[in-house]
This record gives sequence, C-alpha cells and structure tokens, in this order.
Amino acid sequence: MKNLFLLLCIPFLFACASTEAPKKEFNNPVIPGDFADPTVIRLGDTYYATGTSSEWAPHYPIYVSKDLVNWEQTSHVFAQHPEWTTGSFWAPELYFHKNKVYVYYTARNQAGVSYIGVATADRPEGPYTDHGLTVEWGTEAIDAFILEDNGELYISWKAYGLDDRPIELIASKLSADGLRMEGEPFSLMRDEERIGMEGQHWMKHGDYYYMIYSVKSCCGPRSDYQVYVARSKDLKGPYEKYEGNPILYGDGTDFISCGHGTVVNSPDDRMFYLCHGYLAGEGFYNGRQGILQEMVFDEADWIQFTTGNVASIRQTVPFAQTEQQPVADFIEDFKRTGLSLAWSWNFVYSDIAVKSGNGILQLSGQPKEGNDFGTVCCIRPLKPNYTYETKVDNTNASFKGLTMYGDDKNLVALGVMGNQLIVKAIRDGKEAIVSEKELPEASPYLRIEVTKGCYCSFFYSLDGKEWIGLQEATDYSYLVRWDRVARPGLIHIGAFDEPAEFKGFSMKY
Repeated sequence: MKNLFLLLCIPFLFACASTEAPKKEFNNPVIPGDFADPTVIRLGDTYYATGTSSEWAPHYPIYVSKDLVNWEQTSHVFAQHPEWTTGSFWAPELYFHKNKVYVYYTARNQAGVSYIGVATADRPEGPYTDHGLTVEWGTEAIDAFILEDNGELYISWKAYGLDDRPIELIASKLSADGLRMEGEPFSLMRDEERIGMEGQHWMKHGDYYYMIYSVKSCCGPRSDYQVYVARSKDLKGPYEKYEGNPILYGDGTDFISCGHGTVVNSPDDRMFYLCHGYLAGEGFYNGRQGILQEMVFDEADWIQFTTGNVASIRQTVPFAQTEQQPVADFIEDFKRTGLSLAWSWNFVYSDIAVKSGNGILQLSGQPKEGNDFGTVCCIRPLKPNYTYETKVDNTNASFKGLTMYGDDKNLVALGVMGNQLIVKAIRDGKEAIVSEKELPEASPYLRIEVTKGCYCSFFYSLDGKEWIGLQEATDYSYLVRWDRVARPGLIHIGAFDEPAEFKGFSMKY
C-alpha cells in the first residue's frame, strides 16, 4: 500500500517541479556606457559606485542603486580637478571609514606622472574635500585599494608598470585618518610571468587574505583582460595563485574581455563583483561597461563565479523583486539653468564656457595649446545604435554643430559656419572636408545617425521635419582612443566671444 501511494505521488511531484517559476534574470551591463574600473560600496540597503572618467570632466560620476541592477547618476566626485592634477582620472576606490566616505583616485600630476590622491565626504554623493597626494611612488602608482585588518588600514597599488621590470602590487600601512602612508611599503605580489597585474581587490575571508586582480591588456579592440585570484594566510604573503585561473574572462561570445572591479556584499552576505567588460561585436563601441557577476567560495575556499568563468550577459537578479529598467532616451530642452549630470566635456583640451536656460544652450571655450578643434559637450552612448540631433540657434563666424569626439585630434563634426553647412573629419590632427554647401537658412536642424557603434550618417533639415542626407553611413572606428571610446555631442570651434547657441538636444536609441 505504501509503494502504491508513492507511485501515485510521483506524477504530482513532477508536475510541481515543472511549474516552479524560473529564476528572474537581468542583462549586463548594469551601468551601460563607458564606465571603466568601477568601485562599489554598500551603506545600509543602498549601493554607491563610481568609475574612471579619464580625460572627461566632471570627474568620477557617482551612481546609486537599491538592487545592484538599476543605477542612477546623482553627482560627481569633483566638479573641478584638484590643483595637483592635470588629467587621466582613473580607477577611483570608494571606502567608508569612521562615518566618512573616502575616494582614493589616480590622476597625473603636473609632471605627467600618475599618482594616488584622496578626498573625503560626509556622504557618498558628496561634496568631496580633496586632501592631495597619498601615494607618490616611483614612475607610476595607480589602482588604489583599501583593506582594514585588525583595526589598521592598508593601501595597495600597482607599481612599475612603466618600468623595465616586473609589475608589483605594493602596499603600505595608512594613518588612522586614512590620509597618508605610514611605515615602509612592502611588496604583495610580483608579476614574474610579465602578463600584467592590476585592478586588485584585497579582502579577508576565514583563514585567508585574497587578492582578486586583473591581468593582460585592459583596453582597446585587442583587449584580453581576465580576472585572477591568489590567497595567503599572511597579509604580506606570499600569495598562492589559483591553479584554475582565470576565474573570469571573455571568450568573444558575450564579452571580449573583463576585469578591474570591486566586491560588495549584500545584506544577506552574498558577494557580487562589479567590474567592467567590453561587449563583443558592435557593443564594443560603447566602451568598458559596468557588469555584475555573483561570486561564491567553493569547498576548497577558492573564489568562483556562479555562472562559471566565462563572463555572460544573462545573470540571475540579486533580489527577487528586481525588475531591470530599459535604457532611456536622453532629451534636454535647456529650459533650466545648468546642465544635467549626463554631460561631459574635454577639459584636457579646452576650458569650457557654458550657459543654459530659456531653451538655449550657449557653448564656447578657450582651447589649450595644440588644440585647433574647439570645445565639446558630450554624452556617453549607452547602446551602439542611436540618433542625436539639435537646432543651431544663432549666426556668427564660429563653427557650431554636432560631433562624434575621440579627442582634440580625432573627431568628426556636422555644423554651420555663417551660412555654410559643413561635414568635416579630423584624423591625427589633419582635417578633411567631407561635405560643404550653402544654406538659405543659417540656423538649421542637424542630425547624426550612428549604427553598429561607429558608422555615422549626417542629415540636416530646414524645418525639423524633412531631413536631407549629406553622407551615407561611414566607418569612423578610428575615433576610439586607447582607454576610451568616442562620445556624441555638441561642438564649438571659433572665437570665445562668438559662441554656439543650440535649441534643444535629443539622443534616441
């Protein structure tokens, strides 16, 4: 009778299993657009992240999330660059200590050498007070990370990347206030294989100290970045490398490469790794985007990722109630004073002058020495296919219009100068006129359509309804810089007192 009861129950059990709801998933990237070297912390039930801004200002955009999947930008670490810096704002690291938020950041000094500074705030969104240099070491010190161990703070960084010697991860004890090094720095790991070593996350779990770090090439279309792990029972090492490395990499299916991230724990103590990854295919042209993967410890206390060692787009949501929101179009009507947080500009190449209000954006600037191609105000593209447009709203001798901008010597622009409509392409500082024509209306509507991330088509309209093409889709992939991708936006080339004026801007995916 008992066996008969079991036989009758089996179909019911299978039916129950088959109707079990599938796990909800999200798509990487969770922070789309160029957002390299991300760092993340959790305070209570809220997560905060920032990442590399490179040669764009303002510096280090700050994002906030309640679920690790949907993020909103709320501020920047720096509106103006600190006095000791000149550019290359890379690899920030957030840390919370004694009711203060710290950001340890990499930047180039006045001599062009990359070192590590620190700034503090009372809350993650800022405002931040800069305290200057913390690590000034050798010919390069980048990629700071902070570990608290037995009540003492330690800072680690990458050294010797520009020297003819193996890269090392070096560390030093910090002062109790976290602002300066104390004692003698010491070596944690040495790159004897010469495959690269940077972007480390240093943490303690159980009997071990773990070093999660990135190897190989970080940037560009040939990037093969991967994530490794090593461990030691002593803070100072030696660190044993895991035989199963890499623990995360791109195989060209979803991602071509990934790495340089930070581990954050959820309130129920699960571990999530927020790093950057280059999408395979046309998604590459959106840059190193913020991707999220869950981590666990295996039976041997080594770190693994729940979806395996190949980085993947599809992941299980961290929290069951999470619904991933789609990428939204960007529309700016310029009716309010000041720009939205999405805008960035080429501060390394030009001092910007911008004024917004009453439906008009006024853009001008003072180009720095060697820059012949003006001032730009740009947006991070979040998908590889989109259209952006504006209306030029004034007439003068300056060139004013839309751009796809790599740097001051590599860009393409569609604009008006007087009553001439011009498409120009600049490559390695050499200008070529792609199209030029005289218009009866000197304040036209302008549009650039981007496909596959790097193909641009150019259009204009006299009424904003009927669009006339100027050039078919052309490959501008050369605009990618080694550490960042091109950004679409607005451009002014001309005298400071002859600004460009724009009426509205939209970017639609």
